[in-house]
Amino acid sequence: MTTIEAEGSGAVHGYHHQKGEHLKRLRRIEGQIRGLQRLVDEDVYCIDILTQVSASTKALQSFALQLLEEHLRHCVADAAVKGGTEIDAKVEEATKAIARLLRT
Repeated sequence: MTTIEAEGSGAVHGYHHQKGEHLKRLRRIEGQIRGLQRLVDEDVYCIDILTQVSASTKALQSFALQLLEEHLRHCVADAAVKGGTEIDAKVEEATKAIARLLRT
C-alpha cells in the first residue's frame, strides 16, 4: 500500500486526514446493513428490502469513489513527484482499482 509521511508520526495512508469522517460514514453504512438484516428477519416486503439494498450499495460506491480520489491526490501524485517507474506502477494500480469498481 502506498503511504505518505506525516510530520513526526511515521508513515500514514493517503486517507489519514479524513479518517474520522470515513469511520463515521462506514458506521452509518454498517447501520444500513444491520437494518437490512432486521428487514429480512421481520419478513418485510422484498421490494422494500431491495430499495434499501440499493441505498446501501450507493453509499458504499460513494465511499469507494471518495477513497479513490484521495488515493489519486495523495499516493499517485506523490509517485508523480518522485518520478521513475513508481508512477507507472501507481497509475496501473489505480486503473485496476477503477476497473474493479466498474465491475460491481
